[in-house]
Amino acid sequence: MLDILYRDDCLIAINKPHGLLVHRSSIAADAEEFALQLLRDQVGLKVNPVHRLDRATGGILLFALNKEVEIAMQQQFSDNLVNKKYTAIVRGYTPDSEEINYPLRKENGMLQEAFTVYQTLNRAEIPVPLGVHDTSRYSLIEIKPTTGRMHQIRKHMSHVFHPIIGDTTHGCNKQNKLFKEKWGMTTLLLHASQLSFNHPVMNTHIVIEAPLQAEFKRVIQIMRW
Repeated sequence: MLDILYRDDCLIAINKPHGLLVHRSSIAADAEEFALQLLRDQVGLKVNPVHRLDRATGGILLFALNKEVEIAMQQQFSDNLVNKKYTAIVRGYTPDSEEINYPLRKENGMLQEAFTVYQTLNRAEIPVPLGVHDTSRYSLIEIKPTTGRMHQIRKHMSHVFHPIIGDTTHGCNKQNKLFKEKWGMTTLLLHASQLSFNHPVMNTHIVIEAPLQAEFKRVIQIMRW
């Protein structure tokens, strides 16, 4: 059963597990379960996602229950009117806060503006050697992207040399190997923790929050946060 975080007559939000595809995709032929179909079967209604969330990313995924609301919410996301917060664990000690203004290239080669802000919530140095270092350092951060480019957060954190743990595309292979071999952990430690927006029908301010999932919590315990 999917964890339903919010529901009214127009919208429904779930806490999407890490590794679950939003819907069927030709680039992931190995997948047999999809959030869209699981939620549809669970609530007995047609549902349509109004934004994207990477397969590897966990957290809030918002669906519309009718076409008009779907279009209205997609427009809010497109116009950057939806405030998004993510939580991540990254390599190294991050600064207290940082603004990343770094354009990202689309698949067709076109550059798009991309802007991300984050603040550091906690830091840890654990007695686990890696490479030439006797210990390993990590940071827990809260991220607020103000644009919504594909893999924006993952690419931006890699750009500032603090890749997200478990990111097999834009991350650090040495760190990913360490987490897999030492702790049996292959989860991308990126979690969509909060969405806030104006309800397209009720015209009220909606805030949806999602608790961290099991693997993310396990790493927090490893870090003694």
